[in-house]
Amino acid sequence: MSRIGRKPVAIPSGVTVLVTNGDVKVAGPKGTLHFPLPVGVTLKMEGEVVCVEAQAGKSAFHGLTRAIVANMVRGVSSGYEKRLEIIGVGYRVQMKGQTLGLNVGFTHPVDIPIPEGLEITQEEKNKNILIVRGIDKWLVGQFAASVRSVQPPEPYKGKGIRYVGEIVRRKVGKSAAAKSPGVS
Repeated sequence: MSRIGRKPVAIPSGVTVLVTNGDVKVAGPKGTLHFPLPVGVTLKMEGEVVCVEAQAGKSAFHGLTRAIVANMVRGVSSGYEKRLEIIGVGYRVQMKGQTLGLNVGFTHPVDIPIPEGLEITQEEKNKNILIVRGIDKWLVGQFAASVRSVQPPEPYKGKGIRYVGEIVRRKVGKSAAAKSPGVS
């Protein structure tokens, strides 16, 4: 039995969890999420907590289901956020309706459509910091990773798109080669 799967998920005030026909629906102040339960896994409501139970021999999805339900509860109550930093001379980000335009050193701008359910903003003080917010943890992380993959940080000058706080190990560039004796 999974150690994570045994932990109950606390439900904060303002959040409702509904289990119907093998489907979990979590609603809160920020929105609504749903997830189909895997075969052999059930949810049981016990007051203000949700417990995940797995049938004998079907515990492969026990911990996974508990983690997804806990992420859904946190998402509809407080939401998720990822911050990306764009570093480089002439590197810019601009919003074009439901499209994110990136000028990151290519001959053409790269346009990425913003999925529904995400809010993309730029920090007011530093326009080179992009903030991705949403209630679905997977969607927030996947969109941030796809934006970062357009121009990942390079190890020599450090320019590119990185997560705020990400440490990029820098490499030493070429050094001037000394002439070897006997070579003119």
